Amino acid sequence: MAITRIQVEEFLALAQRHPVLDVRSPGEFVHAHIPGAHSLPLFSDDERKVVGTAYKQESQQKAIKLGLDFFGVKMVKMVESVEAILDIRNKRHHFRRDQHIVLVHCWRGGMRSAGVAWMLDLYGFKVYTLAGGYKAYRKWVLDQFNIAYPINIIGGFTGSGKTEALQALVKKKQSVIDLEGLSNHKGSAFGALGQPAQPSQEMFENLLATALKKTVDSWNTGSDDQAAGMPQPSKVIWLEDESQRIGEVNLPAAFFRQMRDKQIYFLDIPFEERLKFIVEHYGKFDKEKLINAILRIKKRLGGLETKNAVSLLIEDNIKDCFAILLAYYDKFYLKSLQNREDFSSLFNKVVLNTVSPEATAEEVLAHYKQKATASTTGS
Repeated sequence: MAITRIQVEEFLALAQRHPVLDVRSPGEFVHAHIPGAHSLPLFSDDERKVVGTAYKQESQQKAIKLGLDFFGVKMVKMVESVEAILDIRNKRHHFRRDQHIVLVHCWRGGMRSAGVAWMLDLYGFKVYTLAGGYKAYRKWVLDQFNIAYPINIIGGFTGSGKTEALQALVKKKQSVIDLEGLSNHKGSAFGALGQPAQPSQEMFENLLATALKKTVDSWNTGSDDQAAGMPQPSKVIWLEDESQRIGEVNLPAAFFRQMRDKQIYFLDIPFEERLKFIVEHYGKFDKEKLINAILRIKKRLGGLETKNAVSLLIEDNIKDCFAILLAYYDKFYLKSLQNREDFSSLFNKVVLNTVSPEATAEEVLAHYKQKATASTTGS
């Protein structure tokens, strides 16, 4: 067999069917990686530092000798790890048991990936390496945010069930990207409650770029659904209206600018209905965590309203506490909404009596189709 060096687009296309082996150090992998990749570190974090120091302060030859010392004792275990990864993957996807294709990359497509690829090729695997390594992949990621996408935005005051509406749109074969799901955060001061730790900024960007690419690819494949006579995903991406910052991560600037220039389908739902929804979803959390979340917005909420909200929460009057917070977020969001350029031409009000994901999805799609028809006919 022979090792084949390929560009990032082909590498990612093959990654849909074959395992990606990231041979960077554990720390590099944990910080950010290609979504779905397996960590197969050639060096530990400490070993990487030793080899890197030798390369900078002595010579490439010295670094290689040190690297070989570290690599040699790991070879058998690394091969066995790859065999296990392939065995699980082949069984899961019903691939042939002889499907021994692997994709390997390091940081720049240099010595680490070359060393591991050589070993795996020698053992009998068909190996593809990524030209330019993870660095080339990161360039690809950032390039995705400069592409113009057909986007529609679901907006609405807090408690409108926007995330749930997006989930209902998925069931109607609409293309949806859940930004809050990718970031593990609901966007408000309370957004981290009940969520796993947020990804790093770099990992969030990797996840978003992957979701965008996967969505666009789904429009172009035709795929099994079409063959079965099933409806295809709509060629527009539905997103929830977000601030640029979601918890501790930021939407890429170029992509956020696109979002701010798209049609907004604003869910107009009565305050009491939204309050009921918020109480049901957030009232279950620990009081101390809720109080800490309130204190995080003290400066903007104001001292008196903060004191009142905390006092009501301590007294178990969750509804009145959340009513204060909901009024604050309504005011904050309305200001953000009206600050958009061309606000009036982008704004589409969707009036609803209650928070109902299915009903919301139906109404939003009806408004969208009506607007699309009007645009087509020129009315």
